[in-house]
Amino acid sequence: MNPILLDFPTEFTTERLVIRAAKAGDGKIVHGAILASINELKPWMPFAQKEQTEEDVEINIREAYINFLKREDLRLLVFLKETGELVASSGLHRIDWDVRKFEIGYWIDTRHSGKGYITEAVEGITEFARNELGARRVEIRCDSLNVKSRAIPERLGFSLEGILKQDSLAEDGSGRLRDTCIFAKTF
Repeated sequence: MNPILLDFPTEFTTERLVIRAAKAGDGKIVHGAILASINELKPWMPFAQKEQTEEDVEINIREAYINFLKREDLRLLVFLKETGELVASSGLHRIDWDVRKFEIGYWIDTRHSGKGYITEAVEGITEFARNELGARRVEIRCDSLNVKSRAIPERLGFSLEGILKQDSLAEDGSGRLRDTCIFAKTF
């Protein structure tokens, strides 16, 4: 079946969070979260390497929405249930619909870090992938030096399947060769 024909929710909740597809108009709040978190994002995230305008981010969000509709990449934004504040950006990436394999990526607005929101969001997204999308495999990949990012899959019982040594260059432009941890859950 062509994945574009798959119907599934564009929004779901966890105990404290609303997780939904990114949509037109979200660029402003995502841009604000990037600006507030830029120092923490720069060592790890490719998009944080160059200055982006609010318009750049809005374009990216609209492209993400198109990709969501095409079922090519499922960008998700994470909001607090109580206040509606944006907490994080996440999603299901590098999708293989034949295998039903997904990779979860995430970053948090620094103003909300240390409260367990990413752990809760990743757990919710993993369950969404399993229950709504029929996932057989969910991966999380991260730089081996990114201690905070590594803690999430470890906390949630993902298995460390391996570390790809000198897999790529670090995102920060230092020229450092990066090792990539591959965590996974299979169902």
